[in-house]
Amino acid sequence: MSVLVKRSFTLAGHRTSVALEPEFWTALAALAAADDRALSALVAEIDAGRGPERPLASALRVHALLRSR
Repeated sequence: MSVLVKRSFTLAGHRTSVALEPEFWTALAALAAADDRALSALVAEIDAGRGPERPLASALRVHALLRSR
């Protein structure tokens, strides 16, 4: 079982924390770097595009999965 790693971000003017497995943080950081932007910018974009029914952690995992294909 992987340990979750918690990171904090300011999204839409509010501080929030997200806990993901280290492997997902690594994948998201690589995707952000490939787009030449900060991880926080990628997280903010994913947050802005998700529906209210999808938790942010879930949206981040799905994004990492779909982009890694």
